[in-house]
Amino acid sequence: MAKLAKLHRSPNNRMIAGVMSGIAEYAGWSPTWVRVLFVIISSLSAAVPGILIYIILWIIMPKANSQSYQ
Repeated sequence: MAKLAKLHRSPNNRMIAGVMSGIAEYAGWSPTWVRVLFVIISSLSAAVPGILIYIILWIIMPKANSQSYQ
């Protein structure tokens, strides 16, 4: 699998907007584990809801294209 050169939303293996799969591709991790970790951290954090963080990432992360991959 190709690795993202910069942090982008991934069109591969996405569920909603590709935020978690983009993070996973950038880090070289499994998208499933990134999603599970995000849910756990979001559940434990009372100060900032995870959905708010996800929406912010969705807005600021550009969508990956063919030139985004190494």
